[in-house]
Amino acid sequence: MESISLSVTQPEGRADGVRSFLLLNEHEHLQVSSESEFVDRLGCGDVAGVKVLSIFGNTGDGKSHTLNHILFDGKTVFNTSKSPRSCTVGVWAAYDPNLRLIALDTEGLLGSTANQNQRMRLLLKVMAVSDIVLYRTRAERLHNDMFQFLSSASGAYLKYFSPELRALSTRCGLDVPLSCLGPAVIVFQETMYTQLLGHDSKVADTDLQQRFHELSLGTEAFSSLQYVGTQTIIPPTDYNGLVEAVKHEVRNTHTRFPRQLGIVFHALEALSERFCGELSDDKMTLYSFFPDEYFTCSAVCLSCNIRCKNGMNHLKDRVPHMADGLCRYAHQFNNKVLICKKCYEGGREVIVVPKTSASSDNPWFGLVQYAWSGYVLECVSCGVIYRSRQYWMGNQDPESVVVRSEVKHVWEGSDAFLTNQQNAAQRVLDGVNFVIQSVSEYSTGPSKAVTAWLTDQVAPPYWRPNTDIIVSMKN
Repeated sequence: MESISLSVTQPEGRADGVRSFLLLNEHEHLQVSSESEFVDRLGCGDVAGVKVLSIFGNTGDGKSHTLNHILFDGKTVFNTSKSPRSCTVGVWAAYDPNLRLIALDTEGLLGSTANQNQRMRLLLKVMAVSDIVLYRTRAERLHNDMFQFLSSASGAYLKYFSPELRALSTRCGLDVPLSCLGPAVIVFQETMYTQLLGHDSKVADTDLQQRFHELSLGTEAFSSLQYVGTQTIIPPTDYNGLVEAVKHEVRNTHTRFPRQLGIVFHALEALSERFCGELSDDKMTLYSFFPDEYFTCSAVCLSCNIRCKNGMNHLKDRVPHMADGLCRYAHQFNNKVLICKKCYEGGREVIVVPKTSASSDNPWFGLVQYAWSGYVLECVSCGVIYRSRQYWMGNQDPESVVVRSEVKHVWEGSDAFLTNQQNAAQRVLDGVNFVIQSVSEYSTGPSKAVTAWLTDQVAPPYWRPNTDIIVSMKN
């Protein structure tokens, strides 16, 4: 196979000014601040439409070297090295004016890094904005990690990125959807001793898809899946078959049309803003290249420790935290709520809380009503639905008549659940009684007048007012 210098070869400028630049660093931070800077760095301001090609593969398989040869005539536009350590960190970009193609060179898989989770999520962001994905492998046989990577990427693309790209298309008022189908995938294998896939059947693409099927892995997100192989017994590597495959996909407009540079930039910017943040290793799902934790909110319920199921940064869209499964009650969070049963049966969830009085009551009169008839449950749609001491005896529990209880999830930073208003009302009433008692120590007359007035307010209509009673007859 073709040899590469042991030292890192830095990008060199070409006569037409083509050179690579860092687009996304290893922490997923976009290194260009605006669309105009993105266009200037690429050097293609007058181009009407472009396509995007990204390359993936294990560390040391020659991804940067491959891009330099198939797009830039072997010039060192992207760094190359045969060092054991990866020479590409983050995502680097360059523009090929001949094919009107933006090339994205990515950090290698299986390489040593302190940010493995962020690197995997970064790779999928790059794949989401690509029209052509080139998976480069230098191995005698196609290993399972390649099939698992592509299948996991397909599933994550459909679940998270495709809806986000469609939403971006709607927000930006674009004439064409960003992604009806995912990118076209080309698997490029280079061997030295082993025969290439499909050498005997001449249908390598079918053999490749059969391998996915045998492993029970899907690739539904990709618009096409193609195999290109070359056997290098004596260097240099023959890239002619790969060049023709790339040119064919660039010209193919059945599912992907060339896009304006601004659309590419804003798509990458939107994905970077949406799917960002720290990723904890102890919460990662094992045996998956792209677990859900890469793309979902990191918040967990304080009561039951269940993770939020919404996408990352969903609070920016005013979408509250949500989680599947039931929560458990915790006294310190008081996360049990009462829901109006009639509204719930009608398809609405209206939370009610115990109060001292109805919203239509006078504050003082409502307080007296509370002392006489107990606390009130009032629904915004149905009005007062329950009084705790409506009858002298035989009052039913509200949960068996007018409300249903539910334990809610508790999220950090969200508003706490309302405390028990019944206890709060009792404290208010106790305070009023204390004031009345204090006043009565200095003036018995006013105290008796207040007591008589309060009694008249809650008495049935057929009772005579206390002010009309002059003599009380005793047996």
